[in-house]
Amino acid sequence: MINEHYQIGEVAEMVGLSLRTIRYYEEIELVSPSGRTEGGFRLYTDSDVSRLHLVKALKPVGLSLETMGELVGAVDELGTAETADDDSANERVAAVLEVAYEGCDHMEERLRQARAALGEVAALVREGAR
Repeated sequence: MINEHYQIGEVAEMVGLSLRTIRYYEEIELVSPSGRTEGGFRLYTDSDVSRLHLVKALKPVGLSLETMGELVGAVDELGTAETADDDSANERVAAVLEVAYEGCDHMEERLRQARAALGEVAALVREGAR
């Protein structure tokens, strides 16, 4: 995997987040750029972009930004050779995954309910067309 550097505008387009959101995530130390140019422009690596994709994917699940930060930090730890076998990092990831899966289950139930409601409306439309 080539570890290129991307400026914030490129990252925003790649991930589908606004510049403001990416800057906010940096401000709260959720996902920070790996470096800066001499002129002060943020530089993001492929790993940074992956973290932003993860955060964006988990946002609808209802995880707090703090919980997402814990997950991102633990995943980062697991990605290093020194901590790949770290039980505490594994446990933190497992705990957040459990909460995330619960959030997914809740979202799936809400989607089922929405589809059922739409089905009822569609049935009314069909009955009215007769």
